Amino acid sequence: MFHRTSASPARSRIRRAAATVLAAATPLMVLGCSDDAAAPADSAAAVTISEQWAKAADSGMSAAFGQLHNGSDRTVTVVSASSPASATVELHEVVTGDDGVKVMRPKAGGFAIPANGELDLEPGGNHIMFMGLNGPLRTGSEAPVTLTFDDGSTSTFTAQVRDFPGNQENYEPGGDHEDGAAAPAHGG
Repeated sequence: MFHRTSASPARSRIRRAAATVLAAATPLMVLGCSDDAAAPADSAAAVTISEQWAKAADSGMSAAFGQLHNGSDRTVTVVSASSPASATVELHEVVTGDDGVKVMRPKAGGFAIPANGELDLEPGGNHIMFMGLNGPLRTGSEAPVTLTFDDGSTSTFTAQVRDFPGNQENYEPGGDHEDGAAAPAHGG
C-alpha cells in the first residue's frame, strides 16, 4: 500500500518556480514559431522567377521574359537589372501611344510585385530589355540576368535563349537616353 505524503516546502517552491518560468517562456516559444520568423530577410529572398527565357538576336537589342513570384507579405520592387549579355539593361513596359501605335519605354519606378502575388514579363508588356548586345544570343544558349531590388538586395537567374518572331513595338527612350527619336522595333 502506498501512502502519499505532502511535498516538502522546498519541492513546492521549485514546482512554482518552474511553472512561472514555463508561463513566461510560452509566449516566446509561440513567437518563435510565428510566420514572421519565416519571412524572407530581403526582397531577393522573397522573389523567384519561372518560365524565364530571352529572345534570340544577332545584334542590337533583345529582351528577357518570365514570371516573377513574390512570396512575402509586402510589395517588392525590381528597380534595375544587369547582364553580361549587353552593355545596357533596362526595365521596360509597352504602352499604346496617342497615335494608337504600341510604344516600348523604360518603366518608371521599376516592376512592383504585389505581396504574395506575381508579375508577368511578356512580349508586348513588361520585359527586361537588353540594349547593345555584346554578342549574338543564339537559340539554346543561356543569358544570366541580375535583378536589383528596392532594398539593395540582388538575385540572378538564367534565361534560356529561344527563337521568337516578336511583337514589333517602337522604342521611345526616356530620361537621358539617346536623342528621343524612336528606334527600330526590337521584338519585345
